Amino acid sequence: MKIVDDERVAAFVGERVGRIIYPPYTAMGIERDGKVVAGAVFNCFTGPDIHVSIAGSGWTKGFLAEVGHYVFSSLKCCRITVETEQAAVVRIAERLGGQVEGLARNKYGPGRDGFLVGILKEDYPW
Repeated sequence: MKIVDDERVAAFVGERVGRIIYPPYTAMGIERDGKVVAGAVFNCFTGPDIHVSIAGSGWTKGFLAEVGHYVFSSLKCCRITVETEQAAVVRIAERLGGQVEGLARNKYGPGRDGFLVGILKEDYPW
C-alpha cells in the first residue's frame, strides 16, 4: 500500500460517485499494485470546514490518520463535512465520529436525496 496525492485520485473518486470533481481540490488516495483503490478528495475549504468526497475500499487506520492530520493539523479545520446519498458512506462517517446533521432533498437529482454528515475534530478517533 502506498499513499498517493495525484490527479488519479480525483478521477477515481469522481468516476465512482458519478460526477466530475472540479479544482481547486486536494486529493489523497491508496494505491495498490500501481492502481488507485480508494481515495478522498477535499474541496470547498472555508477555514473551519472542508468537504470530502470518498470512494473505494481497503481503508487503513494509517490512511485515516493521515486524513485527520491533513484536515485537523495542517489545515486547522474544526470539522469535515460529508455529503452522500450512500448509506454505506454514512456508516463509515459515523464510525469516524460523524453525526448525521440533515438531509438535502433531491441533492443528486429527482428522488435522490443526500445526507449531510459532520465529523468534528474532537470526535475523530485518530
